[in-house]
Amino acid sequence: MVAATKARCAWAGHDPIMQEYHDREWGVPEHDGIKLFEALMLDGFQAGLSWITILRKREAFREDFRGFDPAIVAKFGKREVDRMLGNPAIIRSRAKIEATIGNARAFLAMEESGESFSEFAWSLAGKRPVKIDGDVPAKTPLSETYSVALKKRGFKFVGPTTVYAWMQAAGIVNDHVPGCFRRNQV
Repeated sequence: MVAATKARCAWAGHDPIMQEYHDREWGVPEHDGIKLFEALMLDGFQAGLSWITILRKREAFREDFRGFDPAIVAKFGKREVDRMLGNPAIIRSRAKIEATIGNARAFLAMEESGESFSEFAWSLAGKRPVKIDGDVPAKTPLSETYSVALKKRGFKFVGPTTVYAWMQAAGIVNDHVPGCFRRNQV
């Protein structure tokens, strides 16, 4: 007898890593500021690449960026950038690495001014996940609003498409398609 397969969003495909990510993480509302920062940075690194590439390199990213702790990353300089550019276990893009360091500084500036990154992340969505019905868009007016707001705060590699992917990953929007077993669970 063949075991029934779960109905998932099509992008999860048949790769066990993608299915695990879909089933356990993607779309689950995240409120931890550092985890939200990590998700946004990884979506920035993903631009132009497949998500499976990022998932396969995620642990190496976490190691190189010291758990994406903005207080640590903000202090990175030329030595750390050069070290990461030599590490084939991550995406070796100088612009994205330097943007992550700058984004850590922007994160800290927000926090130091009294604006929690987590509160910011959820404020524009009305503090609750937005359920998307119908076709899954690449960007929305809300992701455009977030993109502008992040750029005003000094963030880079945060265009509306990247930001929308982050919103999906962080559960700010629920883009699990109708019929997906996770749609009503998150």
